[in-house]
Amino acid sequence: MDTRAYQRSRLTRDPRFDGRFFMGVVSTGIYCRPICPAAPSPKEKNIRYFPSAAAAAEAGFRPCLRCRPEASPGTPAWLGASATVSRALKLIGESALDDAGVDDLADRLGIGSRHLRRLFLRYLGATPVAVAQTRRVHFAKKLIDETHLPMTQIALAAGFGSIRRFNATFQKLYGRTPRELRGSNPQNGHEPGVYTFRLGYRPPYDWDSLAAFLATRAIPGVETVTPEEYRRTIFVDGCPGAIAVRPAQKNSLELRIQYANPAPLVRIVERVRKIFDLGADPSEVAAHLRRDTRLKPIVRAYPGLRVPGCWDGFELSVRAILGQQVSVKGASTLAGRVAALYGSPLNGDFLFPAPEILAEADLAPVGLPRKRADSIRALAAAVANGKIPFDGSFPPEDFERTLTEIPGIGPWTAQYIAMRLGEPDAFPAGDLYLRPVARESEAWRPWRAYAAMYFWRNCS
Repeated sequence: MDTRAYQRSRLTRDPRFDGRFFMGVVSTGIYCRPICPAAPSPKEKNIRYFPSAAAAAEAGFRPCLRCRPEASPGTPAWLGASATVSRALKLIGESALDDAGVDDLADRLGIGSRHLRRLFLRYLGATPVAVAQTRRVHFAKKLIDETHLPMTQIALAAGFGSIRRFNATFQKLYGRTPRELRGSNPQNGHEPGVYTFRLGYRPPYDWDSLAAFLATRAIPGVETVTPEEYRRTIFVDGCPGAIAVRPAQKNSLELRIQYANPAPLVRIVERVRKIFDLGADPSEVAAHLRRDTRLKPIVRAYPGLRVPGCWDGFELSVRAILGQQVSVKGASTLAGRVAALYGSPLNGDFLFPAPEILAEADLAPVGLPRKRADSIRALAAAVANGKIPFDGSFPPEDFERTLTEIPGIGPWTAQYIAMRLGEPDAFPAGDLYLRPVARESEAWRPWRAYAAMYFWRNCS
């Protein structure tokens, strides 16, 4: 986008560009989303544009209390521009910099820390540390506004090392203490262990198609999907819980979390955002794919189609192996048996079994062919041993190579898993419906996963 495009977007307050950039207002020292309702709109000479909230914060601007930058969709400007930055941001979203430094993050990505900093400055206008700090502040502000949690628990959940640092950061950025920001917020009446959040997205959003896709692949006893709601059990940091997601107003989904310990809330929210692909920029994807004459009518028929993610990469991989050479419904039935036989019960449902359990499990009662059972055990052992990470630290080609070293996992399965883990250019070319168009897929980069979803949706 050029300066004129930024200007048009902010003057029209177009929600499609929410989170694609942020604007700092020199006269007030505040940075805002392009949809900020403040009126009158600032003069152009007083505006500075930034590719990320972290860049605006690094330039000395403080967050707007009206448009709440912490509530915007994820920033997609770097998608397709730098795979390394994309992978790094996924790891930061999983709290990679809360207990480790940039050197450790760079090591996980297989590059030097100086090069990682250069990439972040190029694409996001801020260092990895500044991005992580802005993420902590934004999530803490979200917890202040949308939960009943006391400030000490908010500081812990957002990744601050101490309550003193938490208070000092908010005093510096907002000119107020966290308690003053909360004030008499009526949101603070939730029951203990239950948290409700609003998660924003860029319109349009095809909830019906995404819910239908997840419903046909739901694991009985673990997931329940209706046209109105998605629910499932979760297990994080040794504790069980549950989530429920449903459409809400003002371009957002409502997330309800039942979980006793608030410390990993930021990671739970981040995973849910990935399940529902809330960081996508549908206008950019659609504009690219509409260039293809075959895709053009399908894209128009299903505006805002997303690529469904997953809660857990291991669970998804097991489900993908179970789906080989059987129907989608049959695979769901088999996955439900695995959960019931080897998972832990939770309020009438089940937690999906951990890799350590399935690595030693006798899967004969599930009704699997021997080779497929061997594949699941081999996958579980590799995940338990740390050979296969699902955190996005591997480049796509290395991830596929490592997965396909497991007997019974071929390129189709590996690409499907990568697609559901959030790789926007993954493309399971061996699929029955995608095989006829596989030769044309190079033109759809870097959005081939979305092209696959459009073809599957058109055939359903």
